[in-house]
Amino acid sequence: MRLDKYLKVTRIVKRRNLAQQLCNGGHVKKNGRTAKPSTNVDVGDIIEVNYGSRKIVVEVTGLAESADKKTAPSLYKNLSSTDVSNISDAEALEPDYL
Repeated sequence: MRLDKYLKVTRIVKRRNLAQQLCNGGHVKKNGRTAKPSTNVDVGDIIEVNYGSRKIVVEVTGLAESADKKTAPSLYKNLSSTDVSNISDAEALEPDYL
């Protein structure tokens, strides 16, 4: 599965377009390396997303073509202290962030 789609399906990022912008801006890493939107994601990968002053680190525990709000969190394990559900698009798009 593509990284941008994974971020959208898991609701780590609210919109796929935003996921693409974050990846293209160098704000997303997969296993410690900067990742493009088309990077393939597999179970066990560590994904790091920098949202302005916040940093989200998750381990991929599952893949799905779609997921509802209740099942999306089962597709990753949050390794950071930041609650993923509290991140808004506005925070991700802070001035001079992208």
